[in-house]
Amino acid sequence: MLRRLYDWTMDLAGHPRAMVMLAGVSFIESSVFPIPPDILMIPMVLADRARAFRIAFVCTAASVLGGLLGYAIGIFLFEEIGKPVLEFYGYGPKFAEFQSTYNDWGAWAVFIAGVTPFPYKVITILSGVTGLDIFIFTIASVAARGARFFIVAGLLWHFGEPIRELIEKRLGLLFGLFCALLLGSFAAVKFLL
Repeated sequence: MLRRLYDWTMDLAGHPRAMVMLAGVSFIESSVFPIPPDILMIPMVLADRARAFRIAFVCTAASVLGGLLGYAIGIFLFEEIGKPVLEFYGYGPKFAEFQSTYNDWGAWAVFIAGVTPFPYKVITILSGVTGLDIFIFTIASVAARGARFFIVAGLLWHFGEPIRELIEKRLGLLFGLFCALLLGSFAAVKFLL
């Protein structure tokens, strides 16, 4: 099933209304869809590198709006939609223990999930369920999703096709290492002071 969704998403990149479809995929991926918008964004940028940052902007804006839908699912439809989505991704059992300390670190959780391969939709729903301040959620989402999509678009704009393999196979790992270093630095500063 995931392979068919992947192939379908790749076919969208060449469609005349690809930008609208990118916005749709970016929006729905932030709350329930399992395929990240990067697989549609990458071929679109490579096809027209002059539009790279416009494509990144559409992807970012739609993703943040979709994140707000995930937040609303967490508030209003957790039992009906949110819980099954968390269970689909294997995070149902961990949810109860994570929920109690989530809001202390919620902004960082949103940021990290927004730039790494961790399913952002899990964090959007969790943020709504736990009542993370919506302003903090939105700012962290804009920063994270913007960083992720604009860095990818910038690399593709600058390097073109040769950077594609790095992005598709290694960028999630690099973002993960960056976040680990960032959090480690904060922990070290807190420990030392």
